[in-house]
Amino acid sequence: MFNAKIWAAVPKIVAFCLIFMAACSTPPTDDPVTPAPESANETGRLNPETIIPAQVEAPAPPTAAPAANTKDLIICMGQEPDTLYPYGSSMLASTAVQHAIFENNMTTLSFAYQAQGLANIPSLADGDARIISVEVNSGDIVVAADGNLVIVEPGIVLTNSEGNNVPFDGTPIVMEQMVVDFTLKARTWSDGVPVTAQDSVYSYNLVADPATPQSKFIINRTTSYQATGNLTTRWIGIPGFYDATYFTNFWQPLPEHLWRSYTAAELLDAEASSRLPVGDGPFAIQEWISGEQIRLVPNEFYYQEGLPYLDSITYKFIPDTNQLIAQLLNGDCDIGTQDALGTDHSPFLLEAESNGLLIPYFQTGTVWEHIDFGINPEPGYAASRPDWYEDVRVRQAITLCTNRQRMVDEIMFGRSEVIHSYIPSNHPLYASGLTEWPYNVTTANRLLDEAGFLDNNGDGIREDPVTGRPFAPTLITTLENEMRKQLTQQFKENLLACGIDVQLDYLLSSELYASGPEGPLFGRRFDLSEFAWGTGVQPPCEFYLSSEIPTAENDWAGQNNTGFINSAFDAACLQARGNLPGTEAYREGHAEAQRIFSEQLPVLPLFLRLKVAAARPDVLNFGVDPTQNSELYNIYELDLAQ
Repeated sequence: MFNAKIWAAVPKIVAFCLIFMAACSTPPTDDPVTPAPESANETGRLNPETIIPAQVEAPAPPTAAPAANTKDLIICMGQEPDTLYPYGSSMLASTAVQHAIFENNMTTLSFAYQAQGLANIPSLADGDARIISVEVNSGDIVVAADGNLVIVEPGIVLTNSEGNNVPFDGTPIVMEQMVVDFTLKARTWSDGVPVTAQDSVYSYNLVADPATPQSKFIINRTTSYQATGNLTTRWIGIPGFYDATYFTNFWQPLPEHLWRSYTAAELLDAEASSRLPVGDGPFAIQEWISGEQIRLVPNEFYYQEGLPYLDSITYKFIPDTNQLIAQLLNGDCDIGTQDALGTDHSPFLLEAESNGLLIPYFQTGTVWEHIDFGINPEPGYAASRPDWYEDVRVRQAITLCTNRQRMVDEIMFGRSEVIHSYIPSNHPLYASGLTEWPYNVTTANRLLDEAGFLDNNGDGIREDPVTGRPFAPTLITTLENEMRKQLTQQFKENLLACGIDVQLDYLLSSELYASGPEGPLFGRRFDLSEFAWGTGVQPPCEFYLSSEIPTAENDWAGQNNTGFINSAFDAACLQARGNLPGTEAYREGHAEAQRIFSEQLPVLPLFLRLKVAAARPDVLNFGVDPTQNSELYNIYELDLAQ
């Protein structure tokens, strides 16, 4: 793998890094930047530690070549997974490793779905999904005509099987119900035990358990999920629920034969599930050295003949981006992942490409940065803090006061776009007629005045109209992410111009994203929080449903950490979620939900992330897709040229 000609170019690249860093260190201008017209070309993705390698020293040539005829891939990531339990983490670093351990049942490439571990994607056209008629009676759980989940009782308006809305008067009503059949491909756990449909049912039951911190939206709209054969399952929705993504209601098989002795709560931390899980994917864990690396070897029982191509994979954790890039250059890393590389590395990566050292990958994605308002905090926290955000004018003013285009220009090097919805503007379901909030300090200050937030003592900071306390909210975000440090500091600077004194608090990811009640984000104990959500093929309007607010009553399982409650938004989102793709009700439901979101602003949408990754030239079959969140989804077919 050593190439003397390429190696000779390394000092030139490092010199370029030093020059480029010097240019980047120029203090940004304090002058307001008028937002330029937005392009609809870029979207984004997770890219934490974004430090240009100013201190990268010219690496020494590799001291030893790898053993002949072995293919040992080294993947360098910016973060270490917090857990490998599929229902215990949403970290991209965890997903990257899970792709090697657990088989993909389906992929989501280019705004579409593809079967992988499943025999096919079920569809109404093919007959493995169908709509049947069932009789509902008093006490049954159904989706009512307004899209809400209800218990049938007199006066509830239901949609019958003929499409008519009728009030329930005690007489049974015939409604429609979705039934979907799934077929697994025959596959085997890495300990040699066959995977069965019951392993998927076991997984479903884990998600349904209150102790598992996963959304219960689909669980609550499921009549049953059962094994109908050794490799087949059947999902039946509750009457009246027309799930737009019915074909995804298959649960990742998990090894019941190994985990059945654990409770759902214990699985969150058990070594057998969180550290060394047995999976059915192309690789099996050999060791996990905390703070250093995870090493995997091929699963000898993997069902795809001739795969994987590699003899081993090592995931190395290198939080210092400078070190990571140096190791990419000297061959100690084969791939640098998007959780470590950012848009501001673009000039360096392109220069490295021109010298034949690396192949960079830049791909617009579907992950977007946002600042969440603590609209309705957990009651204990709410009692200690003024009610700053219930008035929509305050949320709108903060949005107007934030120079998001400057963030795009300076932090994303102009490669992204300011966003106004929770999906990118190139998404097929992006709505027209959204409310846009351009940078305008004058209008922002007027709205704050109207809402009663005035600077009564002349110190430059507004006071809460009820308590008289300074408007000085604390914003929490991740400690490890340099890009977020830069954008939150710009945000703080912006809001001082509107009389709001934002305090910045940087937390470890494991602390910020911890489930409630301890975690500040999903325990709803925060003023402002900056982080990223990922959207996929379907617009995730459920993030802001009132039913998805994490509370003690639902064991903190929900994504609406803002506490946003809006009945019109709920109705639009439930309409979209309760109708099938291609129907007018489905399209208009998603459009109306986005329009309400853009006007009501439960969060301040910032910009789309750009997926940036890099690989050495001898890495084969590697790429980055806009809607498949992790670039390592096809780890089973990655290869090294020899």
